[in-house]
Amino acid sequence: MSGAANAMRGEAELRVGDACLVLRPSFAALVAAETELGPLFALIERAADGRLALGELAALFWHCVKERPDGLTRDAIGEAVVAAGLAAVTPALRVLIGQILQGR
Repeated sequence: MSGAANAMRGEAELRVGDACLVLRPSFAALVAAETELGPLFALIERAADGRLALGELAALFWHCVKERPDGLTRDAIGEAVVAAGLAAVTPALRVLIGQILQGR
């Protein structure tokens, strides 16, 4: 792992088990997320309307993980979101959405 998230880079943190993952919305990560989930602006609109699906949230997080540790699975990210609860992961989502809308 590369340490704590750097707010100046628009990074966020997500705890998965004992690991604290850094989420970084890089161009490559967002292109991969958009390829899977459709246009990012539509994703943001769904989030704003409270219609963001759990699978979409996990997929966005998965694509934005800066450095994936060996053995990390997408299901583990989804399970971490469920275990923590939506209220606990909303700050990370908010950071990612802010970066998508505002850029750096």
